[in-house]
Amino acid sequence: MSLSFEKRKKKILEQLSKEDRVEVQVLADEFTVSTETIRRDLERLDSEGRLKKVYGGAVKVRADSLELPFDEKTLLHAAEKAAIGKYAASMVKGGDTVMLGNGTTTIEIIRNLKDHRDVTIVTHSTPTMLLAMDIFPGKIIFVGGEVNSRQKSTAGPLAELMLNQLRVNKAFISAGGVSLVDGITDFELSEANISRKMMERADETVFLADSSKFGKSTFANVCSLDDVYTIVTDRHCSEEWKQYLTERDIVILTADEEDAS
Repeated sequence: MSLSFEKRKKKILEQLSKEDRVEVQVLADEFTVSTETIRRDLERLDSEGRLKKVYGGAVKVRADSLELPFDEKTLLHAAEKAAIGKYAASMVKGGDTVMLGNGTTTIEIIRNLKDHRDVTIVTHSTPTMLLAMDIFPGKIIFVGGEVNSRQKSTAGPLAELMLNQLRVNKAFISAGGVSLVDGITDFELSEANISRKMMERADETVFLADSSKFGKSTFANVCSLDDVYTIVTDRHCSEEWKQYLTERDIVILTADEEDAS
């Protein structure tokens, strides 16, 4: 009698932790199932962020540690980010105080707040602050601190100290990766620290993640999925991932690129 998927999964992950790589044919022989069954198992585990499927088998997930410069990131998944930003902006109500984390997705929120005179935004992102100065009619609070010229943001003890003096209705935070194993991650420890501080100082936190972020882990942990209540993503997010998140009582909201045009 062949093992169930859950039991095969446990054994596959145990073997991978010891050997760094597993082979489809070897697993099929060991579990007395077809190679197609093993391939489906590996695809499922890949989508969960548990491993990386490669030709003939799978390898351990390696955390992505290098983040592109801010200006280069703006070119990636631009339509999806614009849609997510517009959707997130629709969640901002009159009189709200809002923290905006750094990122090429959160900056899109500002483009859709041109008529919100009674909203206050707090940000440590220089591009977000500069854009807001041009088009946002509400109050802007810029969080100072140690400057990260590559990502055009501030962080460090001074930035965290300033955030600790504030309390807001909502925080919008871009995710570097979303993994069932590692939760929400970022590329830099300093950015992850700022995100956690924003979560702490907000009544409600909304994570923004385009579909390319799912099943991906980056360098620094922000929080586990147990601490996530709402994610806004694009329409390319797989149904499997939506099911995973719904099963964990996470509200997943889908933005459509056509609505952002």
